[in-house]
Amino acid sequence: MKKYIITGLISLTAIFSSCDDQLFQTPFQSIDQSLALNSDANVKSVLIGAYGEMRGTPLYGGRLQLFSEMLGANSEVRWEGTFNQPREMFNKQIFVNNSFVEGTWAAAYRAINISNNVLSALDVVNESDRARVEGEALFIRGSMYFELIKLYAQPWSSGNTTTNLGVPLILTPTRAITEENFVSRNTVAEVYQQILDDLNRAESLLPAVNSFLARNYVAAGQLSRVYLQMERFADARDAANRAINAATTNGKSLIPVYMNAFNTDNDSNEDLFTIQVNTQDPANDMFTFYSLPEFGARGGDVSIQPVHIDQYDLLDNRRSQFFFSAGEERTAKWRDQFKNVKVMRLAELYLTRAEANLRESTSVGATPLADVNRIRARVGLPPLLTVSVSQILRERKLELAHEGHSIHDIRRTRGTVTEGSTSYQFNDPRMVFPIPQREMDANPNLVQNQGYN
Repeated sequence: MKKYIITGLISLTAIFSSCDDQLFQTPFQSIDQSLALNSDANVKSVLIGAYGEMRGTPLYGGRLQLFSEMLGANSEVRWEGTFNQPREMFNKQIFVNNSFVEGTWAAAYRAINISNNVLSALDVVNESDRARVEGEALFIRGSMYFELIKLYAQPWSSGNTTTNLGVPLILTPTRAITEENFVSRNTVAEVYQQILDDLNRAESLLPAVNSFLARNYVAAGQLSRVYLQMERFADARDAANRAINAATTNGKSLIPVYMNAFNTDNDSNEDLFTIQVNTQDPANDMFTFYSLPEFGARGGDVSIQPVHIDQYDLLDNRRSQFFFSAGEERTAKWRDQFKNVKVMRLAELYLTRAEANLRESTSVGATPLADVNRIRARVGLPPLLTVSVSQILRERKLELAHEGHSIHDIRRTRGTVTEGSTSYQFNDPRMVFPIPQREMDANPNLVQNQGYN
């Protein structure tokens, strides 16, 4: 029986707005492996399929960001829409058959499987490109496992990471479904170690210039996020510092006007990694759910509450993002249609370096005070004379608000989410996604998360 590469039904026509012609080829979907992985060009086309999966709305095309903001709403944003899937996350009452939860799990594992196929065929890739192709596949795989472990398992900060269940690690291609594919969940520690292995090697292989695809400073930035979750602050500091140095050497810088970093057709100087959106491939669920009908979106599903806006100083230019429409305050970060989805901005890395340096009593790259004041100066705030961890976390919260960081920062800092009269601790099982029921039904070796049995 022939074996097939299963990559999912991916629409790759115009994935990115500035793609070369080679990125517009017909995608490999279910293709005899002897054909799909038999040449340099074919392997590279399969790799583009992994990017195509990653850029879809279930992943970096908007829902990963939305999930974080709904789980970590903390009475500062509110779900107003009719879709039950995000409402369940906002209410911390998630059903095991939630289609958004299922879709993100499935899309992440499709991207992982495509990456595994690419990694299995590196010997046919032109030697001059082999390191880059391997680095991109490892970046995608490591990033997808990172997003999965953050949503479908208890955080690193909760309990014993060597016994707490993470997600299944699958490191070889799945080309046909047999009982051998009934894998068990690895531990949180095992999954994080694989993420580190993938991203560290990816950083070492990737170039600093690679169009809008994965670059070495993007991998370093992703590593800084991983290390923050693990509370390995010295490593987070060093990864953020490497990313800053490589990015700024290659022309990246903070945009002088804060809101000019958003609603852009092309990558701005501040963007390190974005999902390219255009009229041919318009998927952007943050626009869909955060914007309004007057801009081409739905009915304004997410509103911003006064308790959030009141945290901004009156001098803070970041207040300019908020506007009143359809009876509620809104953020303009995701206002316009066909604009890029921001996944990683340079400002985040300055704040990561500041926090990690302060926690470690070091000044690698810059002092914590200098990095925080760099962020404050951009938005018209006076410089601080001294700085504490709580002040850095506050600056981080306001700078990165509504961009998909909320719940992950709450979890790693052992915070609390309060919705009305109910409070949820950082490790509350109700803030962890269930393993999708479809997966539980198909795989008898999977164990469901606490509270969903």
